[in-house]
Amino acid sequence: MITAIYPGSFDPVTYGHLDVIDRAARIFDRVVVGVVGSPAHKTPMFGPDERVAFIREAVEADNVEVDVFKELVVEFARRWEARAIVKGLRVTSDFEWEFQMNQLNRHLAPDVETVYVMASPSVSFVSSSGVKEIATYGGDISALVPDPVAKRFKELFPAGRPGTPENPGE
Repeated sequence: MITAIYPGSFDPVTYGHLDVIDRAARIFDRVVVGVVGSPAHKTPMFGPDERVAFIREAVEADNVEVDVFKELVVEFARRWEARAIVKGLRVTSDFEWEFQMNQLNRHLAPDVETVYVMASPSVSFVSSSGVKEIATYGGDISALVPDPVAKRFKELFPAGRPGTPENPGE
């Protein structure tokens, strides 16, 4: 059985992430979506448990599992006995970052290969940061994220962030 991990912050999970998960699930026997508990380079809007719940609710493939990790990606891969790390690529800037990460991971774990999945054209523009920006200002994100994620943003920002045309207060 060949296991792959798909690590990320998934803050929040988008249809772009789900596209990569679905496609990876058709290639590998098992895909473990790794939700990083506390990303070093950003502060998540949602806690790990909520991010995991969003993913579990949205994923339909039987060979996909979701787990939280707080170690190096390669250590997470070893914990799951994964032979591959799956990464999605949308734009050139993604490649530059992922190329550097690939070299570091390969240095640490030459036995774990990184496999890149190019974003489908229909979701190549979707990013978690873009979704958060739109949602916090009261914009419609329903075509970009699963329903539970869109509903959660509506709860957090029912009229948009204060100081926007939808919510001129403060």
